[in-house]
Amino acid sequence: MDSYAVGYARPDRWSRSRPEDTVSSSWHAVEAHRPPAELDGEVELAACGAIVQVWGAHRWDRVGARETACAECKQLTRPQLSHAS
Repeated sequence: MDSYAVGYARPDRWSRSRPEDTVSSSWHAVEAHRPPAELDGEVELAACGAIVQVWGAHRWDRVGARETACAECKQLTRPQLSHAS
């Protein structure tokens, strides 16, 4: 996946069983199969499985560098290095 939208874990969608996980990592990556602006406001499933609301004006390549970005989403969206021999 080359394109990711930014999703925000809204308080009313945080996991009741693990609220500490979502409070510190509110920003998530959402696979964008269409332009992120078209997803703005939509409730989607993040790369890590969290239910989030897309904020179409934000770019994952910037938001994903923040401390408040989901560590699992960062890991899953990291560019894969190709090892050609």
